[in-house]
Amino acid sequence: MSMTWEQLHPAINAALNLTCFIFLIAGRVAIARGDVPSHRKRMLGAFTASSVFLVSYVIRFLTTGAHKYPGSGWDKTFYLTTLFSHMVLAVVLVPLVIGALKHALGGNIEKHKRLVRFTWPIWMYVSVTGVLVYLMLYHLAPALHS
Repeated sequence: MSMTWEQLHPAINAALNLTCFIFLIAGRVAIARGDVPSHRKRMLGAFTASSVFLVSYVIRFLTTGAHKYPGSGWDKTFYLTTLFSHMVLAVVLVPLVIGALKHALGGNIEKHKRLVRFTWPIWMYVSVTGVLVYLMLYHLAPALHS
């Protein structure tokens, strides 16, 4: 059984979100231990995974459009709520991450620390809900409504 590109592409995007999540956790652990070089590498890994995801997602959206969640039960309400919060916070997140990265690379660590106090949890939420939205749309929905 082989997957089509239309099936594989969303899975790749979910894997990129998961990769970002793992880098975010690893980066947080590194800075908690005072390991600035590892923190920097891991956070640049998170930024790279998120950037590749964003480009890949735009390509997927432009080639296949929006994907409608089937059904009308509690699961659709939960899906739409999760999707909406994910999308809004993802848009908010872009300038926050760029600002945090700019301050860190520019050596303005105090501004970086102030910004990441709320940027990191939002980034974690966006990464986790990205995977959750994928699982709900491509796995839960077909199981419940086919």
